[in-house]
Amino acid sequence: MVLQRRLAREKAMQTLFQIDVGRHRPEKAITFITENRELTEGGKEFARRLVLGAIENLKTIDSLIDKYSGEWDLQRLANVDRNILRLATYEMLFEKDIPFSVSINEAVELAKTFGSDESGSFVNGILDSVGQEIETEGLSEKGDESETGPGY
Repeated sequence: MVLQRRLAREKAMQTLFQIDVGRHRPEKAITFITENRELTEGGKEFARRLVLGAIENLKTIDSLIDKYSGEWDLQRLANVDRNILRLATYEMLFEKDIPFSVSINEAVELAKTFGSDESGSFVNGILDSVGQEIETEGLSEKGDESETGPGY
């Protein structure tokens, strides 16, 4: 299951990238996930949920990322980094069974694989701040078990 979730996150990030940068319609981009033979049905469902959830909650997600990206305007962030951050922030806000630390670690691994040399630490820093705000402000829809636009 861990490997399927990691692969599903990778495919979800690539799908968000297609929607954001390639301006593909979400329905068309999601076929990238559903046609992937490496993913089980559970992996495909997880990836679809991540993509659709990120799109549906984009305004909230982007405002949190923008708040902690320092001098970098959201649209000036590297395209890969922006979509990794969106994916992880969605997970942190809405995926009840995933601890923040897992979402952050998985995002950092994606950033190291697909981003620049600095992407891993950049993504980690922003997500750490986002996670602290989510916990402090009670923004998560995870409940008690979570202790641990344009272009779309």
